[in-house]
Amino acid sequence: MRILVIGAGIGGLAAARALHTDGHDVTVYERASALRTSGSALTLWSNGTGILADLGVPTEGLGAPIDLLEQRDYDGRVLMRIDVSLAAIRYGHPHLATPRRDLIRRLAEALPTHRVDTEVNTDSETKGANENAATTTIAFDKPCTAIAQSPDHARATFADGSTDAADLIIGADGARSVVRRHVWGSDPTTPTGWVTWQGLTPIDIDVVHERRGLMIVGPEGMCGLMPAGNGLLQWWFDVRRDPAEPPPASPIAALRKRFGHWAAPVPHVLATVTDADVEYFAHHRHKVPRTWSLGRTTLLGDAAHTMPPTVAQGGNQALEDAWALARALRRTADIPEALADYRSSRARRASLTARRAGSETTNKYLPTLSRLTPDALISRYHTRWLRQISTYLSDGPAPINTVPTSA
Repeated sequence: MRILVIGAGIGGLAAARALHTDGHDVTVYERASALRTSGSALTLWSNGTGILADLGVPTEGLGAPIDLLEQRDYDGRVLMRIDVSLAAIRYGHPHLATPRRDLIRRLAEALPTHRVDTEVNTDSETKGANENAATTTIAFDKPCTAIAQSPDHARATFADGSTDAADLIIGADGARSVVRRHVWGSDPTTPTGWVTWQGLTPIDIDVVHERRGLMIVGPEGMCGLMPAGNGLLQWWFDVRRDPAEPPPASPIAALRKRFGHWAAPVPHVLATVTDADVEYFAHHRHKVPRTWSLGRTTLLGDAAHTMPPTVAQGGNQALEDAWALARALRRTADIPEALADYRSSRARRASLTARRAGSETTNKYLPTLSRLTPDALISRYHTRWLRQISTYLSDGPAPINTVPTSA
């Protein structure tokens, strides 16, 4: 089967890798001029690392392992400890915090590299003229501008005027997806009223050398600190803010003013980082529709379920989609049947995750509730919840009840 993937992010590359391994002719089209290495770091839970193992993507040396999440009050008091190692042991796959760029490179490195045809047109009228052309695996500088369909193929049009047609088009083009507009007719996302400033910086504090992440909450917002491997600290600040407001002249100065009075290690982090370290993005959410496909076109990752990063599942859910879609296409070559199978296996779980993330609960300052929740109870809940939102952990290989060696 010939398949086009629009977008070379985590979900798009994972889908391409799985589908290429299954023998499909896959081309990935990416609007950027190279692999996108922005985005600070992300946490891979057992569902994400399990899928990477299934795809043959090694995790040795990737990021840093996480066994404990500790929530603190802004004055330094511990509010809650979540033993996430319970889930790693239960499902047999570790939790890792890793730079996004490193994961992107590992997903892409096993894909075959071939010449990129800048003028591609493989519809039924010109396929014969192109059948001897080199196969394109990842084509850069190719923003998709439109999707069209006929009964026997779907076609993507790009900003340079070129087109490509295939049996199936997968929209993995993120929160401002062109493919999504084709499938749903509009962009359903709305701002949540929260924004993130984040970075990935070498800062020598205890967290960098531990298997522990910190979530520090207060009236001003939330600060997260996670080890990301190789001496790097993933740090972020979530605050309530109208995304239409103009950005401050110095984001770090604004963050120091807002969070500088918090307990250690927040002041040290803010004193170390600079404006050059900062990335900014506004949080968006939407109700996940029951329909993910239209004809020979389907959605994956943020294109299907845009969500804030507050439960650290965006990248994991994109990997889930890629795994489930590849599985559906193994089960049947009938595209409508495969896409229905894919949607039914993913929509409910992705919707559950998106609702939880969209509530922004982890950003809210609720110290009494946190203190009254027993650590053992929330640790067990986290283990069960991870399975609830994961197609892979629910339907994939049986857990082996041991954590493999990781980074």
